[in-house]
Amino acid sequence: MSDPCLLAVSLLTSAQISACAAPAQPPSLFFQTAAGGQTVPTAEITAPEFSQRLPGPAALLSQLAIPLPLGASVSPQIYPDSVAYSRTGTRKPATGAQLYHQRLAALSYGQIYTRLPPDSFWSFWANATEQPSYEDWKDLLEQEAGAIAHGQGSNLLAILVGDSLSLWFPPTQLPSGRLWLNQGISGDTAGGVLSRLSAFSQTTPHTIYIMAGINDLRRGESDRAILWNFRQIVRRLRREHPHSLTIVQSILPTRLAAIPNSRIRNLNRQIAAIAYQEGASYLDIYIYFADERGDLRQELTTDGLHLNPSGYAVWQWALQEAESWFALNPMR
Repeated sequence: MSDPCLLAVSLLTSAQISACAAPAQPPSLFFQTAAGGQTVPTAEITAPEFSQRLPGPAALLSQLAIPLPLGASVSPQIYPDSVAYSRTGTRKPATGAQLYHQRLAALSYGQIYTRLPPDSFWSFWANATEQPSYEDWKDLLEQEAGAIAHGQGSNLLAILVGDSLSLWFPPTQLPSGRLWLNQGISGDTAGGVLSRLSAFSQTTPHTIYIMAGINDLRRGESDRAILWNFRQIVRRLRREHPHSLTIVQSILPTRLAAIPNSRIRNLNRQIAAIAYQEGASYLDIYIYFADERGDLRQELTTDGLHLNPSGYAVWQWALQEAESWFALNPMR
């Protein structure tokens, strides 16, 4: 499945979304919506207007023993591209340590990594090996959200919040037409997501995409606990961002014997019901990733759990279709 447009699209309401070329027997993308949100047509992105830099970039970098580029300072000036990063796009972070250090370097220069080439600030992260802690990631995500809150301007903003599946979503594959804030942390659970929603409470998102639950299953959490956390996540987001679209995405299938996909499907049905009851929307992407046995399609995964580039291409297409549908069908 190298082409994400091999699949057709439909809604639970039976309304049709614009279709890509589809095979003879395509599955469907089910979308469940409820009143209470507001959609603004996609707009062109302008450069974020960061009204002020985050304090202490030199201190942040010195803690990680990352040298500043030759000749650079930490004054509020705008750094030339030749100093800050290259544009070859041939290198990108491959580990959590590298990704963390890349994002920290970008932030210290007043930029958000989702808007930069994959090899941005290569000299800062190429040799990074020390793995950041969960708290390190929380601090970084909070500061990125703060930078967006100060510099969003009139740009539309979409937020990915969840676990490693969201964390590793390639920035170059995020749908265009808006700013993106990635609030994923590797290994996080639905309970962990719930505890850190305040990190981006000062932002003004157009859309918030939630993806969580698989690590809860890996850790032996009960369905009841998982569903309670999902309900609290949605309630809080609807309360704090009443004019944003809150979209709960289905838990993806796996190839792990310890996690029956029948259980995931059952959870997804209940998560969809929670989204509807709480005034959010539900995006079913499970169907795109499941093979005839219900397992994660082998050609879309690296290890039976995480996604490879083809897997992210499918997810990218699903997000694009969802955003296109909402742009044409504003919620009242």
